[in-house]
Amino acid sequence: MKIEQIKQTIKNGGYHLPEHWVIDWLLEVLAKPNSFLITDATYELTKEELIAFNTGIDKMQSGIPLAQLIGKQAFWSLEFMVNEHTLIPRPDTEVLVETVLDWIKPHRFVSPAKLLDLGTGTGCIAISLGHEFAKAKSTSSNWQLTAVDLSNQALAVAKKNAQLNNVSNVEFVHSSWYNALSTEQKYHVIVSNPPYIDASDAHLTKLKAEPITALVADNKGLADIEHIVRFAPSYLHNGGLLAIEHGHNQAESVQAIFNANGFKQVKTIKDYGGNDRITTGVLE
Repeated sequence: MKIEQIKQTIKNGGYHLPEHWVIDWLLEVLAKPNSFLITDATYELTKEELIAFNTGIDKMQSGIPLAQLIGKQAFWSLEFMVNEHTLIPRPDTEVLVETVLDWIKPHRFVSPAKLLDLGTGTGCIAISLGHEFAKAKSTSSNWQLTAVDLSNQALAVAKKNAQLNNVSNVEFVHSSWYNALSTEQKYHVIVSNPPYIDASDAHLTKLKAEPITALVADNKGLADIEHIVRFAPSYLHNGGLLAIEHGHNQAESVQAIFNANGFKQVKTIKDYGGNDRITTGVLE
C-alpha cells in the first residue's frame, strides 16, 4: 500500500479514527517527518511497515489511544512518557499551567517559594512549571516543587519524565493527597488535576484504556475536589493560590466549595474550547 492510498482512506473516513492519530501513527511506523507524506506520497510501505501500521490501527480502533500506542504525548513545550498507569496529558490542562504562571508573575516570595502538585500522574503539570521556572534565571533557584501521587507506577513514570525533560527541581512523593505531608510545610501554590468524572458519566467508555482511579470520584465527581479544598488551608501560606481543574459543568459547585472553605477572589477560567475548566482561589 502506498502513502497516497492511506491518505485517501483517511479522507474517506475509512479508519474511523481521528485523522491526526492515523497520520502520526504512520509517521511513527515510517520514522519520517511530516513532510515525507507530501514529498514521497507514492512511497509504498514495506511488508513489515504495513503489518506494523495495520496492527496499530487495529489497536486504536479497539480503544487504545495513540499516545499509549507510541508511549508518549506532547504537553506544553515538552514530551511526556505515558502508559496504562497514567492519564494522557490533554491540551486543556495547559490552561492550568498558564493560570499558575500568570498568577505568579506579579508576586514576590520569600525564597525558597514552594509549589505542591496533587495527583501528579505523568508529572506534566509540575514538570512543565519546573521547566518554566528554570528558564527564568531570576527564579530558577527560588522554587521548590513537590509532586505527589497515590500510584507508585505513576510516580515511576513522572520521575522518568523529569529526567527526560532535564527538570531537577521537582521532588516526587508517594502520598494519598496530603497524607504524607506535614502541615509545618507551607506552600505558596497548590495545583491539582484530580479525578472529577461521575461514575455514571457515559463518556467513561471512551476512556477505558486509562486508569479509572485517576478519572472517577464519588459525589458526582466532586469528592476529591472537596477533600483537596477542605484541607488546603492547612498547607497554604496566607495569600497562597489554590488552582484546580474540573469538569465543564462543575464550576458553580467547585466555586461554592472554595467559598465554603475560606477562599477569596474565587474565579473560573475557561479552557481552549471555551468551557469552564479551572477554578482558583486565594487564601486570605
